Amino acid sequence: MDVFDLLNMVGGLALFLYGMSIMGNGLSKMAGGRLEGVLEKLTARKLFAVLLGAGVTAVIQSSSATTVMVVGFVNSGIMKLSQTVGIIMGANIGTTITSWLLSLTGIQGDTLWLKLLKPSSFSPVLAAVGMVLMMSGKSESRRKDVGGILIGFAILMFGMETMSGSVAGLADNPSFANAMTAFSNPVLGMVVGAVLTAIIQSSSASVGILQALCATGAVQYGVALPIIMGQNIGTCVTSLISSVGASKNAKRAAMVHLYFNLIGTVLFMTVFYAVNRFLHFAFLKEAAGAAGIAVIHSLFNIGATIVLFPFSNLLVKLAEVTISDKKGKQTADGEADDERDRITIDERFLQRPGFAMELCRGKAKEMAVVAGEAISLALDVLVHYDEKKASKVEKLESTADKYEDVLGSYLVKLSAKNLSLEDSQSMSIILHSISDFERISDHAMEIVFSAKEINDKGLSFTKHAKAEVETLAQAVRDICDLTVESFCTKDEAAATHVEPLEEVIDTLAKKVKENHIKRLQKGKCSIEMGFILEDILNGLERVSDHCSNVAVEMLTIFNNGYDTHEYFKNFTEEEQQDFRQEYERLMEKYK
Repeated sequence: MDVFDLLNMVGGLALFLYGMSIMGNGLSKMAGGRLEGVLEKLTARKLFAVLLGAGVTAVIQSSSATTVMVVGFVNSGIMKLSQTVGIIMGANIGTTITSWLLSLTGIQGDTLWLKLLKPSSFSPVLAAVGMVLMMSGKSESRRKDVGGILIGFAILMFGMETMSGSVAGLADNPSFANAMTAFSNPVLGMVVGAVLTAIIQSSSASVGILQALCATGAVQYGVALPIIMGQNIGTCVTSLISSVGASKNAKRAAMVHLYFNLIGTVLFMTVFYAVNRFLHFAFLKEAAGAAGIAVIHSLFNIGATIVLFPFSNLLVKLAEVTISDKKGKQTADGEADDERDRITIDERFLQRPGFAMELCRGKAKEMAVVAGEAISLALDVLVHYDEKKASKVEKLESTADKYEDVLGSYLVKLSAKNLSLEDSQSMSIILHSISDFERISDHAMEIVFSAKEINDKGLSFTKHAKAEVETLAQAVRDICDLTVESFCTKDEAAATHVEPLEEVIDTLAKKVKENHIKRLQKGKCSIEMGFILEDILNGLERVSDHCSNVAVEMLTIFNNGYDTHEYFKNFTEEEQQDFRQEYERLMEKYK
């Protein structure tokens, strides 16, 4: 093997890793974060968690990515520590899919069907199809995503073929044969496998390298087996690194991953070599093939899951003992007593943009509900002053501020990632809407201040003024409920009903002001009360304006990207008539 073969080996590895990255990102983008989202919702039963972990890992082609997400789930308080064990076990099973795909490179035969199964035969076709899809698809379209997946797979397979070809000359190299013989020592082989995997942080890639070396015919099963075991330990490095600086439970989740692979490997190696002393397995001296590596990889991970699954709670306990609380307090679920800020979104999820957007959508919905609750309570306080409700509005307003800060900062970082069209639209809506929801909560607080001033000074509305304010408050309550509901459910049809109600609120507020001036001229209302009423009316109008902003933003994003100001200009005569009819109906309702 000369320097050019070495360069080919390095280049093949680079293509392999790049192709795996493109394919994994494409698959994850196609899934749009929905697969990862299932993990946080359907992991109460451990068997389901195993199946889900395997399925998600098989799709995104990375057990490391799955376990890093699990660490993020636990760190964010989304998932309990006990729920992570099944996912981690399933992730180890799901990652074996890659080794089976790579085993196609070892297919031998002259028949047409066998030749078609060889990557060198179908990879160029996939690359050509992928390129056509990439070039013909619109920006951020599903077609471009599929094209990216096909090209990524073709690059991955080409990299694998390049690595296999570059080491082909080692078959007759005595030095290489001696080196491989040395690795037949179980401990040394495990160390080599663990170190290699820890360096490149991908068990799939390290297994692929081993499969490429097997193409020389100089790697025996006795050598390959310990290396595969070590690779399972080395892949834990990614989750351990990810847990640095995280909460105690997140660190424990990473330790569960380590202990599962470590204990499984030790058990397997102990039993296997103990039995081998008596039975002397003949296959250990045979040359390993790519398919054989895939078989060993799968059998170990499936077997370890079957054996250790009944002891999953003990793995959690072991992790808790390793990462103990300072005060020594632990719950049955391994939850630390320290509180976490549930509003934050873990930055580990930025590596899975589709899922990160799912989390942002969820947090934005939570913020919308908070703003809606704040204005609802504020209107209650305005009608009947209540100190406890006023205090609750203040807390909700502070919470809304935190949501805006967290979402705004996180979405700026996420905007640099490659997002699908749907996710890009969602990001635009959220970025525009969170400021409106934050302002709604601010106006809720201002309304509470006005109510408190009325209460503290012993002032009161006249009978007619009170009835008018209560009617206007009900309309504002309705528009907020409608806006929050349409935003949380992405209901465009419901969003179209917001603007007519906003027009009604403007008309009602104007009428209240006119009536107040008449009462003031007749001496039925004080100037001081008039100033407070003016502040309240302005606040209620601003709330309805912000609701309108949210609804119109939804409609403009999903309808040919019209500018907000252009949206209403593009109404047809029929739409204008429908708008006017609904406005009149609502005016009658709040009359």
